[in-house]
Amino acid sequence: MALADRHAEAEPLSKSEPLSKQDFEELARFRFGIRRYLRFSEETVRSYGLTSQHYQLLLALKGYPGKEWATVQELAERLQLRHHSVVELVNRAQKQELVRRAPHPDDARAVQVLLTPEGETVLSRLSELHRDELRRTRNAFTPPIWEE
Repeated sequence: MALADRHAEAEPLSKSEPLSKQDFEELARFRFGIRRYLRFSEETVRSYGLTSQHYQLLLALKGYPGKEWATVQELAERLQLRHHSVVELVNRAQKQELVRRAPHPDDARAVQVLLTPEGETVLSRLSELHRDELRRTRNAFTPPIWEE
C-alpha cells in the first residue's frame, strides 16, 4: 500500500484549500531553516564534547520556569523523553560534571537536578553561539502564515 494511502486511512484529509506552489516554497524554506539550525547546533555542541541531548538538558535546567533546578519527571516532560531515558542522560551529564543531584526539598522520592559551575560555563558559551546563529538566520524561522 502506498504511503499516501496509508496516511489517508489513518487520518481524514482536511477540508481546507489545496496548497499553492508558494505554500510549498514557504514550507520548504521554513523546514530548511530548521534543519540548517539543527545542523549548526549539532556540530557546535559536538565541538564542545557534548551531544545535542546534553545541551538540551542543560538548557532545560537553566530555562526551567521559576527555579534553578528541575526533577527528572519535569525534565522528561520538557525534553519529551521517557523517565528512564532522562535518568541515563542525567547520569552521563553527572559523570561529565555538568549537573549534580540534590535531595528534593519537599519530596523524598524525587531529586533536584542542578547545573554545576562547569555546566553553567559550557551552557553560557553554547547558548551565546546559538543566539548569534539565530540572529543571523532570523528570516528562515518565520513560519508560513495562512488565512483560516
